[in-house]
Order: sequence, then structure tokens, then C-alpha cells
Amino acid sequence: MTKSIIEKLAVGASVMLFSMSSLAITFPNNDDDDDDDVIVPIPCEVDCDFTRGPDPSIRYLEAEDGPYTVRTTNVPSSAGSFSGGTIHYPTGTTGTMGAIAVASGFIAPEGDIIWWGPRLASHGFVVITISTPSFDGENRRATQLSEALDYVISESNSSGNAISGMVDATRLGAMGWSMGGGGSLKLATDRELKAIIPTAPYYDQGNDFDTITASTLIIACENDNVASVDGQSSVFYNDIPASTDKALLVIAGGAHSCVTSGNANEDIMGKYGVSWMKRYLDEDARYDQFLCGPNHTADGSISEYRDNCN
Repeated sequence: MTKSIIEKLAVGASVMLFSMSSLAITFPNNDDDDDDDVIVPIPCEVDCDFTRGPDPSIRYLEAEDGPYTVRTTNVPSSAGSFSGGTIHYPTGTTGTMGAIAVASGFIAPEGDIIWWGPRLASHGFVVITISTPSFDGENRRATQLSEALDYVISESNSSGNAISGMVDATRLGAMGWSMGGGGSLKLATDRELKAIIPTAPYYDQGNDFDTITASTLIIACENDNVASVDGQSSVFYNDIPASTDKALLVIAGGAHSCVTSGNANEDIMGKYGVSWMKRYLDEDARYDQFLCGPNHTADGSISEYRDNCN
């Protein structure tokens, strides 16, 4: 994940040359200590940097709230085949942001995953958490997540609503718990996504997970008897190609619901979840330090951590 100093200098030089010789756009730098604008080439194809917010720390990432205040707006049930939901968006920041859709599990309410909304939005993302019909399957969850992303993009492209002009439609992510997690994996085989975070994912059909290119963090529960680590999460992790950035984090002693709202594991999941989305939706290399290198299992909340950090 982390480039050498020489590579970074080479990338910086190429960006400067490109911005002088072609079209460019100015994105405000939202770092509190520096009001200078950052010039980003158009189009942004590789090594893009959408950095915003202060330098991260463990304490900062494990806190319930990030640097931005979050507001919400309700999503009607007519918005798609999902059953409505909530858009969470930050205030006090400018420029476009990545969008993330989050779905819950089988016959599980939006409330089980809604905590991800304010957690991620407070770090500079537009997040839609959705309700889903009670009896459907993992592939339907993928469709619902895709429709939720389309809804957010449509709202951003329309005037007169809370998130007008806020979403960068080229930086999309998906998440979900249980069947919703399986749906996020499925969606990553069907649609261009930058990053996904399946939590305690369940998927019991044939799949093309070996084609996934979206950077994938799987969060699993050690004592899950519904979507076991050995039978589901570990298999999915191994299926995803080595060319795709990926990690598997296993919550120590957790049952299937160890990743749901109101759980004692929110701080540890928040640290890794925010870091993953900041790294892969915002291309913010400051978050590498929390995903690679350290002995992750030194934290008693984590029983296993695998990754293919470069």
C-alpha cells in the first residue's frame, strides 16, 4: 500500500506536469491548519489524493465522532427496491466526497447497521443506511445497495436538497452485515466500486469473488455460528485475488451480531472501517499505518488479522 519516497516524488512530479499542461480543478484543502487550495488534475486516474481532516491517531479513530458535524435526511421507501433509509452527511467541509451504502442482514432492521452512518460521515463521507424487505436473498441485497448508491448520486446531481453537489460518483463504497455483507461482495463483482467492508458476511451461492477489484476489508466474528470464519469470511478472503488490496479482521469471542449497532466493538471496528474507507475512497496514505505493519492481534479485541499489504 505504501509507496517508497522515490515513487512518491515521481508521482508528485508527474502530477505537477499534468496540471500545468492540461485541465485542472481546485479542491479546497479542509485541513484546519492550512487554508491553501490543492490542485488536482482532471481526470484523476491514479494516485489521486482527496485528503481532508486532521492527521489521524488511534484515539481520534476510536472516538465516536470524527472532525465534522453530521446531519441526516430521510430516504422514502419509493426510492428503490429497498425500504427507505437515512442519508448521513457532514457539514463544515467543502468539495465532493465518496459515497457509501450500508445494508443490514436477513429480516434485520436498519437500526442494526445505522451506527456506521454518523461514524463514517463525520470523517467526510456521504453515507446511506438502508432498510430492506424481510425475506430476500444476498443477490437482492446487492441490487438494493446499488440502487441506494444510485439514489445518493441522483440526489447529489439535483438541486434543492441536502446533499446537492456533494457526491463524487467515481468514488463509491458498499458495506453490509450478514446477508448485507454478502450483498456487498456480490455487488463488487457487478459494479465498479473503490472499497467494500462486508461484516460477518453470509453468502451461500456460487460466486465470482475471484474477480473482485474493490479493496476489501472483511470484519468477522470469532464465534459466529451463522456465518463462521472458516466457512464464510476466510473462504471469501482467500477467493479475492492477491492483486486486490484486502484484509480480514476477526473480532475476538464475537457471535454473529458482534458487528451490529450498540456493540462494545464499535471503537475497534470504527478505527479499521474509517481507515479503510479513508485509504481507498480518499486515497489518503496517512491511514496505511493503521492497516499495515503493527501487530494487530496485540489488541485483545482482535483474535486474527490477515492482509496483503504491499
